[in-house]
Amino acid sequence: MIEEKIKTLGITLPTPPTPAGSYIPAVRSGKLLYISGQIPIVDGKVEYKGKVSDKNLEVAQKSAKICAINILAQIKREVGNLDKVSKIIKLSGFVNSAPEFSQHPKVINSASDMFFEIFGQKGKHSRIAVGVANLPLNSMTEIDAIIEISE
Repeated sequence: MIEEKIKTLGITLPTPPTPAGSYIPAVRSGKLLYISGQIPIVDGKVEYKGKVSDKNLEVAQKSAKICAINILAQIKREVGNLDKVSKIIKLSGFVNSAPEFSQHPKVINSASDMFFEIFGQKGKHSRIAVGVANLPLNSMTEIDAIIEISE
């Protein structure tokens, strides 16, 4: 059902990106699934790079949405079926910001809104959205997640 909804939104889940460092993409502990930070990788390459400013806010929102899509792909790889998601608990959003940029929540909202749209009430989550000096591979955004999985 969830995967059908994703298709109706025009989203295709990719093969999950491989880690860019010495970590694993997901760790499950009981009902909780911790998804490592996802950057905007499409077809093995970082799609959106550089500093986020007021001039490229919409591009940064696209970057955050790709991070969220990659989170979905990691969940599916780990549990096999997105219908097993019982709650999106928390997102942590990081924005590769120009020093004067302060609209970090607006960037990460595109990821949050997508989870709300896909999962309804189950998609409502707590969140942080912060600016940082740089991100891996110079990506514009990085988002990690804590997900509750039903048995």
